[in-house]
Amino acid sequence: MVQQVLYRALVSTKWLAEAVRANKIGPELRVLDASWYEPGTRNAKKEFQERHIPGASFFDIEECKDKSSPYELMLPSEKHFSDYVGQLGISNQTHIVVYDGDNLGSFYAPRTWWMFRVFGHRTISILNGGFKNWVREGHPVTSEMTRPEPAVFKATLDRSLMKTYEEMVENMKSKRFQVVDSRAEGRYEGTEPEPGREGLEPGHIPGSLNMPFFNFLTEEGFEKSAEEIQSMFQEKKVDLSKPLIATCRKGVTACHIALAAYLCGKPDVAVYDGSWSEWFRRAPLEHKISKWNRNKA
Repeated sequence: MVQQVLYRALVSTKWLAEAVRANKIGPELRVLDASWYEPGTRNAKKEFQERHIPGASFFDIEECKDKSSPYELMLPSEKHFSDYVGQLGISNQTHIVVYDGDNLGSFYAPRTWWMFRVFGHRTISILNGGFKNWVREGHPVTSEMTRPEPAVFKATLDRSLMKTYEEMVENMKSKRFQVVDSRAEGRYEGTEPEPGREGLEPGHIPGSLNMPFFNFLTEEGFEKSAEEIQSMFQEKKVDLSKPLIATCRKGVTACHIALAAYLCGKPDVAVYDGSWSEWFRRAPLEHKISKWNRNKA
């Protein structure tokens, strides 16, 4: 079998700084700030307006989602995605570099990376270290807003990279896919509360393993090496030669699992888009494992 050649998932701050300095940001190379923060903490749009990487556009995940869904950040339709990213000057030939401003170094950027991949676009990379390290290293920032010329983007949904509730229920019986949950251990075990929407108790899907997403990052906010990541999967007895589904609370940090596996040469990890937010509300009680004491709620 011929091994698939994978597009680089990460670019360095040095590489992007050189591209900015050479005025390469344009139709062939677009930069996106995909920051998002819990309401009442930080204001991603305001921070972007105040300072961002020169030439970057703001990728508003609140606008690029299925607004009719009762769940938080479900994928938009092919048309919605095509229209939205086309307005950012992105075509099917564009190389995209995405970053966010989270203090961890990366939080929402992998979700955007996965969204483009699930809609058939492979030439997308994440800025390794994020905006945090871009600033720390002294690279240029600006408040000048970019207005790219709209482009034509045609999205084609790759259903192999996403899973629905019904497919997760089927997997409970078939156990064809391994399932890895990227949330913090307390939320997975059901001993710590879930952040965000009221009424969502902690816990996990039976049979799923726990690999908190932040463990894939160094203290400085960079992705760990492929060798370190492979060891982490081996320690959890996750077999990267077999099918794998990633889940979390709302389909965001699950994308860190997909990215981590990709860096190990496995590009086919599927993300359960509805994740625990959907599973908790739809699955029968016997399909939810939790140590949560309902008297706490």
